[in-house]
This record gives sequence, C-alpha cells and structure tokens, in this order.
Amino acid sequence: MLENITGEELKNQFKTNKKLRLITLIVGSAALLALGYFIYLQFVWTPKNEESKGKYWSGLNLAVTDSTDAALESLKPIKDKYNGYIGGEIAQFVYARQLMSKSEFKKALQELEDVSVEDTYVKVMAIGLQGDCYSDMEQYDSAFEKYMEAAEMQENDLTAPIYLKKAGLCAEALNNFDIASTNYKTIMDNYADFARENQIERYYARANNKTTK
Repeated sequence: MLENITGEELKNQFKTNKKLRLITLIVGSAALLALGYFIYLQFVWTPKNEESKGKYWSGLNLAVTDSTDAALESLKPIKDKYNGYIGGEIAQFVYARQLMSKSEFKKALQELEDVSVEDTYVKVMAIGLQGDCYSDMEQYDSAFEKYMEAAEMQENDLTAPIYLKKAGLCAEALNNFDIASTNYKTIMDNYADFARENQIERYYARANNKTTK
C-alpha cells in the first residue's frame, strides 16, 4: 500500500524505476514548455504582433495608388522583419500582389505560398491569387486546382462564385467542358445575384453546348 511506503523507500523506487523517471521528465519538460510559450505570448509575440499591424499601411497606400516599385520597396523590409506576425503576413500578401503587377508570377507564387493568416478572406484570396499566377502563366491545370480550393474554402457570396467562374474558364481552356458546365450551374443555383450580374447563363450555355457535340 502506498500509505505504508516511507519517503526513503519512495526515493529508492524512483531511482530504480526508469519508466517513472521518464514520465516525470516528460511532464516536467511539458510544463516548462507551456510556461515558456505563455511568457512568449504575453511579453514577446503579442507586443510585436500589435506593433506589426501598423507597419504595412504606407506600403498598402502606395500599392493602392499604383506606385508598384515604391510599394515593393516599402513592403519588403516589413514582411521580412515581421514574418509570422499579422502585419508581416499582410505585407507579404500585398507584396506578392505587386509582384504580379510586374508580371513576376513565379516570385509572387513563392510569396503567396508562404502567407499564413487567420483572416478568412485574406486566406482565400491568397489561394485565389496563386490561381491567377498560374492562369497568367497559362498553367491552367494548376490554376484550376487553386481556384477550386479557394472556392471551396469559404462558401460565401463574395469570393466563392468568383473562383468558381475562374475555375470554369480554366476548365474550358483545358477542354473539360463538363466540369466548366457544372461550375457555372453551381453559380446559377447558389449565387443567383452574381450569376445575373455576370451573365453566367451565357457561360453555361457555351460550355453545355460543347459537351453535347
């Protein structure tokens, strides 16, 4: 019985029981890691994360005013310094978009693949922009995959129909008219306003007509 074991006997059991020592070591290490992570969040990550949020605005403003080279110059040090923080990730996203404006699609892809954000729309658009890069390089199979990933990542009226349409156009470019027709029909069924404003019925009729030939 445990209550009959003296303190000295318990120490001896611990010394001779490798499994018990291993478990104690693991538990102790986990506790130290948890404490270290908490300290990091409280005193390192959070302040730097907050600091990063205001750093990309000047580069974003330059991007909005079509000052591509100036925007790239402004955003690069921010994305590098605050990599992994909100401001740094947003800066990297905008930086990649500016590279696309200069038709540097391979470089833009590398940047976009490294963007990691919690915001749903930015996350979806980062995937969608990868599709745009592949599409501009006429790699329609890869573009289709990225567009479908973006469309299925978040079902909403803002991004989903856009990327379904783009995926449909890529499918047509690949002569996959059945898939294109299915995408357009999905837009018509689930996103009526977008379908009406963008005349999706015409795309559907075109793709559907080619599937019957």
